[in-house]
Amino acid sequence: MENVIRFFSIMAMAIVFAACVSDETLGLNDYNGNATGGGVESSLGELTSFTVALDETTLSEAETIDETDEDYIENNTFGSTVGISFNGGSAEVSGEIDGVSIEVNGADVVVTSSVKGVNYVLSGSTSEGMFKLYSDKKYQLTLNGVSITNSDGPAINLQSGKRAYVVLTEGTVNTLTDGTSYAESEEDQKGTFFSEGELLFSGSGKLRVFSNTKNGIVSDDYIKFRPGNNIYVCSTSGHGIKANDEIIVNGGIINVETSAQAAKGMKSDLLVAINGGRTTLITTGNGEYDTEERDTKGAAGIGSDADFEMNGGSLYCVSKGTGGKGINVDGLATFNGGTVRVLTTGGTYSYSSASSKAKGIKADGEIAVNGGDIMVRTTGDKGSEGIESKSTITVSGGQTAVYSVDDGINSKSHMYLQGGEVFAWATGNDGIDSNGNLYVQGGTIVAYGSSSPECGVDANEEGGYRLIISGGTLAGVGGGTTYPYSSSTQPSIVYGGSVSSGTTLALKSSTANILAFTMQRSYDGTACFLFSSPNLSKGSSYTITSGATASGTDWYGLKTVAGISSEGSSAATISSLSSPYSTCGSTIGGIGGGMGGGMPGGGMPGGGWH
Repeated sequence: MENVIRFFSIMAMAIVFAACVSDETLGLNDYNGNATGGGVESSLGELTSFTVALDETTLSEAETIDETDEDYIENNTFGSTVGISFNGGSAEVSGEIDGVSIEVNGADVVVTSSVKGVNYVLSGSTSEGMFKLYSDKKYQLTLNGVSITNSDGPAINLQSGKRAYVVLTEGTVNTLTDGTSYAESEEDQKGTFFSEGELLFSGSGKLRVFSNTKNGIVSDDYIKFRPGNNIYVCSTSGHGIKANDEIIVNGGIINVETSAQAAKGMKSDLLVAINGGRTTLITTGNGEYDTEERDTKGAAGIGSDADFEMNGGSLYCVSKGTGGKGINVDGLATFNGGTVRVLTTGGTYSYSSASSKAKGIKADGEIAVNGGDIMVRTTGDKGSEGIESKSTITVSGGQTAVYSVDDGINSKSHMYLQGGEVFAWATGNDGIDSNGNLYVQGGTIVAYGSSSPECGVDANEEGGYRLIISGGTLAGVGGGTTYPYSSSTQPSIVYGGSVSSGTTLALKSSTANILAFTMQRSYDGTACFLFSSPNLSKGSSYTITSGATASGTDWYGLKTVAGISSEGSSAATISSLSSPYSTCGSTIGGIGGGMGGGMPGGGMPGGGWH
């Protein structure tokens, strides 16, 4: 973003299994993106090296069962059992219950029930069969080592709007596969495992779902997963897991791969919430043009038409196709805890004059980071941003680290950095870019933009907005910077200098170390540094030295409580720090204005857009 004040410049089955991992072992595919703009910087550690891979490693999770919550199977009783055993082209039924009628045609089984408390237990294998259920009462569906392939429709089709308690029997592997086309039906049949009502998963057995025509696991209501679940979904034609209402992951292991155009690993018309477990979502499909909405769409690990919440557990997303996104939310995206790793490697998807850009985390509503450990890496083309909100962004806690091609962190409206730790690195644009006011109120922030005219920290001054600093420790580096506005209550220092990667700058007063900053990047010629700290005081004198040796807690090269064993050589001094900032160091044509101290070396004094 431009800135007014700148620093200087069957066969079908065979196809399915070829496109997906083995039915026996996951964790075979490893997805990694190589950064553009000079390669991945090894000094940035995990941020530029993390990968996303399918993983079915067992988790140890504690679970507290709410005795008042009807969604827990433990709070229900299903005392009557009907057994259905598939055997090739036939199926055998055991257990007669008044009010339950069962029709068997080869290996096609249709159940109609008007009674409650029934447990339907499926076992055996068929390559041409299906299970369909009609019930006006809630029921238990136990998958006890069953394998169902249906060449012309869903493998399991639950035509009941009541709760389905799906139990995966411990020690079993259960496999469901649909066909490459569906027979015509007046009923909904939206995927391989479809339910009109809620799908409530429990048990520690394995469920493997393969979708060739529509979606993988689908509910016209909501879906819940819990600790112990081990579920893998591969969809070559639609979304992996789809709900009309909510998708709630309270625990378990969820692995999803989708390869269809604009497909989502998890797609909900309402809330998607990750509260525990380990969820891995991998999309490889390119974008597409939606003729009804007359707009382009990209694939995404998470796709919510409403809100998204990350409260605990781990979420891993990779999107390899054009226009792909890790997390794509139409409403509010809230991060309260847990671990998030997002990787996108695709570029822009274009159709005529419309386009869909690759993004790590994107929300049309607000983004709120209150906690958690978040890493985002985008390695596509121009427009591939790390974190983007079409509204406001507020960071009040946690750790957020972004490596991107375009802006690292971008808000269409205001941005509030209030706490936690934030790191943003852009190879081709601004590190942190607010299109409204940018309020730095707390936390520890390091931001790298690319060379002039891009900035480490950028507020939309062209639109009349400002950078206002009242707290926190900030190190912004780029070809330019937005200068702190006059209403800032915490003073800052703008320093211009040629500092090579690996060199440590130390900022000191006459009596104390303020901070130390080890450069992680090299710029052609002079770079612009914006430093701010609660330990800076108006009217005090300060020295910046180059080539220092420092120790202390490190956040991407920034040490806020620094022990300096060797100061290096003097680079710049400020005799009396002005408010909201003073400038110092070398310039070529001046760093620009501001109502601060004069610019040494012939630079422009004072000024700015106030």
